[in-house]
Amino acid sequence: MPSCLIGLGSNLGERRATLDLAVECLGRHPQMVLRRSSRWYETLPEGGPTGQPTYLNGAAVVETSLKPQSVLEVLQQIESDLGRRRSVRWGPRTVDLDLLLYDRVVLDDAPSLVLPHPRMAQRRFVLEPAAEVAGRMVHPTTGLTIARLLDRLIRGQGLGARG
Repeated sequence: MPSCLIGLGSNLGERRATLDLAVECLGRHPQMVLRRSSRWYETLPEGGPTGQPTYLNGAAVVETSLKPQSVLEVLQQIESDLGRRRSVRWGPRTVDLDLLLYDRVVLDDAPSLVLPHPRMAQRRFVLEPAAEVAGRMVHPTTGLTIARLLDRLIRGQGLGARG
């Protein structure tokens, strides 16, 4: 079964409880097997409206028989079930679930789904928990592992050259 890397975040309400419940929902889905989930990382908001509360971010790895678009639909249903309301782009949210990687699939079905997630390689709040649970997973367009992407980001090397 394909492995999926999922990013999780919350900066409204009972953040930890909501994120724990989101991970539980992933593990209970009949077509998903939860393999690993990271600890929660407290991070400052990046982008979006000013004055937002801090986030808790994490990552999970699931294996699934679902196709990428169906995984996205499951993630959006979990968000909805947990009280997510979409009003302001990059605004505060009770829960945010992002499909970051689906094995080594490269897909551009914008605006609904782009794989790998288009900004994940530049976001420490995504890469840090992702490296904890999927450090060896390969980002298909860079050819680098998640651990290597995090290392390059921390060192300020960016994605210009492979290495």
